[in-house]
Amino acid sequence: MQDNPILVLDFGSQYTQLIAKSLRKLGYYTLICPYFENIETIKQLNPKGIILSGGPASVYDKDAYKIDDEIYDMGLPVFGICYGMQLIVHRFGGTVVRADHHEYGKAELKITTPNNIFKNFTDHTVWMSHSDKVSKLPDGFEVIASSKNSPYAMIENKTKNIYACQFHPEVTHSADGDKILQNFAKDICGCERSWTMGNFAKQTIQDIQAKVTNKKVLCAVSGGVDSSVVATILHEAIGENLICVFVDNGLLRENEATQVQDMYKQIGIKLITIDATKLFLDRLDGIIDPEKKRKIIGKTFIDLFATEAEKHDGIEFLAQGTLYTDIIESVSVKGPSKTIKSHHNVGGLPENLNFKLIEPLKEIFKDEVRLLGAEIGLSPQMIGRHPFPGPGLAIRIMGSVDRASLDILRASDTILIDELRSSGYYDKTWQAFVVLLNVRSVGVMGDNRTYDNTICVRIVDAVDGMTATFSKVPFDILEVVSRRIINEVEGINRVVYDISSKPPATIEWE
Repeated sequence: MQDNPILVLDFGSQYTQLIAKSLRKLGYYTLICPYFENIETIKQLNPKGIILSGGPASVYDKDAYKIDDEIYDMGLPVFGICYGMQLIVHRFGGTVVRADHHEYGKAELKITTPNNIFKNFTDHTVWMSHSDKVSKLPDGFEVIASSKNSPYAMIENKTKNIYACQFHPEVTHSADGDKILQNFAKDICGCERSWTMGNFAKQTIQDIQAKVTNKKVLCAVSGGVDSSVVATILHEAIGENLICVFVDNGLLRENEATQVQDMYKQIGIKLITIDATKLFLDRLDGIIDPEKKRKIIGKTFIDLFATEAEKHDGIEFLAQGTLYTDIIESVSVKGPSKTIKSHHNVGGLPENLNFKLIEPLKEIFKDEVRLLGAEIGLSPQMIGRHPFPGPGLAIRIMGSVDRASLDILRASDTILIDELRSSGYYDKTWQAFVVLLNVRSVGVMGDNRTYDNTICVRIVDAVDGMTATFSKVPFDILEVVSRRIINEVEGINRVVYDISSKPPATIEWE
């Protein structure tokens, strides 16, 4: 582990990891800890500065989230964001109240007192997301920026070296917000730009070697970017003690099982393939609720891995390609963030798991995983694959999963991906797939009336998967996709395009 990080204390904001990610992208070593982290642990980390994240709570609530007051006495620069700002104001004697109206979205920031945190920064659009507001500043604090609805948009206490803002500089919607973070890291905390993906790869390999020693690791692979990066790192770290297992759960795309096996041959990693199609489909029979689907799929994976592990001596660890996106939407591990949905490799794990988990990617996002993949030598074709969910096509069928529905979905998905590749739009988009809605409507084919199913096409643009917008794919491409699906896939007479963004929708439908 590197020394002297910037430490982000997490109060449950969905944006917490974006703070760390933005700073790492700028080259500054950053760690996240829950807001309730023990003060002795914080001191042992020897941070150069502290950032207090946003969060869903209110500082005036009876059980409001608070940090150890000793943190303010460590002589370190402190930067509060949103809830972090309100916490600072409340702690030092100011007043925080419920706002007359919630403020979500863009605001024009006007700098009233230029200083080092605003170095190379001028009046800009920033992103607000709060329902409480500061109505009175504590003694010793002054306003350094304001907006139309937030007279205390940013404040400072020069004596205590404390800064705080009501907006979120870490999100892409805040123009040049990364300049504020950089100024805090470089000019205020005195940090050096020493963090790189290469350093992360080396440290991860060393951590795995120290944790595993001479034991064996069972690695679940899917052929996707995440698990392929994990497998490659593990292979570099422990060599032949890595046992890679690929489960064909019957929920994969067209010819995907063969493609995955060929891919691992090319990178020189041995692969054990288990065909468990019947087992998965039997267990999913009649299941409609998406959370139950995910739980069943997760448990079935673990059952299969446990059975495979019994065939090998010395397996104590299970490795997975879990990302921070999976974790923050599934379970709260760093702080009190809200659960959105469970993922098969997070919320779907049983409590009596007989393996110790190794999740080398759980602190980084998909775009960072791709950078890591390039760092360790994976091909652009492997790195550039669109994300594919662990539960596979099961969560792209609205309702019960059966072979007939899977056949329709695979055929439609193949057409979509073929057309995106041939038009050059596959590499221009984050993720593309189809969903079988199990909604029937009247149509006309030939001179005959039809009453068939509907396919929804979902194509999104994103950076890290935490937020996404629907892709503005040219209509002529969508028209070809629609025509081919209706003409070539029996049982479909209507194609629709999903123009929802995340939030409020998620990327996947279930």
